[in-house]
Amino acid sequence: MPTAKRPSTANHLLAAMPRQAYQRMLTHLDPVKLAYGQVLYEPKGPIRYVYFPIDCLVSLLTAVDERRTLEVGMVGNEGMVGMPMVLGIGISAVRSLVQGAGTAMRMTAGQFRTEFKTNLPLQRALFRYTHLLMAQVSQTAACNRFHEAEARLARWLMMTSDRLHADEFMLTHEFLAHMLGVRREGVTTAASALQRRKLIIYSRGNIKILDRKGLEAAACTCYRIVKDLQDRAHI
Repeated sequence: MPTAKRPSTANHLLAAMPRQAYQRMLTHLDPVKLAYGQVLYEPKGPIRYVYFPIDCLVSLLTAVDERRTLEVGMVGNEGMVGMPMVLGIGISAVRSLVQGAGTAMRMTAGQFRTEFKTNLPLQRALFRYTHLLMAQVSQTAACNRFHEAEARLARWLMMTSDRLHADEFMLTHEFLAHMLGVRREGVTTAASALQRRKLIIYSRGNIKILDRKGLEAAACTCYRIVKDLQDRAHI
């Protein structure tokens, strides 16, 4: 039988489970490697699996038209990918795209439905996380409308770093343009401004954060609003 040992880098939702509930879930969870740029769901597509990220990051993108998308949320090891399943819906409304490669625990949609019905601790944890994700999506919508690209990029980099537990990661201009809903030229301008302030180094698709405190100060208030909500929720 699989052990119930949970490493410090484990998914927070799973780590919050009582030992017995966690052991039962573990028999239906499979570790998977998720690659950078991998699409887990498409809009209007079926949700065949739910994912509990461990050290990867998944972006939730909404389509503006056939060519353009905009990030409305991100999920790291604080949450689960496939949240419509919590509401009994097996169809995705967004594209779920792996933004940071890594590992996750995966469960089939059918097994998740069965588990969710009987696992009260999982229900409570996912209801709390639903609230947090809704708050993040709402704040991101306001951020995309009212804040400048430089502050939004700083906010986005801080949120990414928090979830990947790393200060260096791979990000192309094209990917960032989709995340922020700006042209590639806008990404270059914003990233160059942060680099001139010696907050980051950005070269050949790699970003390294040099000054976290300075980058947080450069970020819009949306970063701290969402982070404070998450910290208070203890998820």
